[in-house]
Amino acid sequence: MKGCRIPYSAEEMRWLEAHRTLVIGEYHRRFCETFGRTDVTAVNLHSLRKRKGWKTGRTGCFEKGAVPVNKGKTCAPGTGGHPNARKTQFKRGQEPHNTKYLGHERISKDGYVEISVAETNPHTGYERRYVHKHVHLWTQKHGPVPEGFALKSLDGDRTNTDPSNWELVPRALLPRLNGRFGRDYDKAPGELKPTIMAVAKLEHQVRQRGNRHG
Repeated sequence: MKGCRIPYSAEEMRWLEAHRTLVIGEYHRRFCETFGRTDVTAVNLHSLRKRKGWKTGRTGCFEKGAVPVNKGKTCAPGTGGHPNARKTQFKRGQEPHNTKYLGHERISKDGYVEISVAETNPHTGYERRYVHKHVHLWTQKHGPVPEGFALKSLDGDRTNTDPSNWELVPRALLPRLNGRFGRDYDKAPGELKPTIMAVAKLEHQVRQRGNRHG
């Protein structure tokens, strides 16, 4: 009964102390076979050893220099480990679900779509790297973006990567559209965007002429 101390004879106690170093499963099995006990569990014997302070010589830790019993042994496919663990084990040739495959897309912290392309990453040397998808598609159609220029989303949606939605503009023009003193181009109604763009371009041209004649 739970909570009641299980009685052991003097002979049983001598046997239990003498065989205390056995692994608990073997300890329990042999004790029950030797004395015909059916009312004692392995947990009961484990608790008895702890109460008596009987040391087994095992710390529960893998000792330095010890060789694992399964070293060099392989399990048949789908048989290694706990059944629940096997559900998540990788099969030969299988890639993790988060593998950044060629063409994988993600959204940058600035809201642009980035795509994994077959170009060497100059920072890591890896065979793929992420680039802005709108720039990648625009470049394939029109060629590289010239120095001093940038691509501007015409509808204000940075995730619309269709090349027709992006216009090549001088980089110095961008602050006139959305900068601190700009006109909130991206948030403006669609019908006003062409006007805002035209005014910004005109101001930029005037500024450029003034700089040349200044």
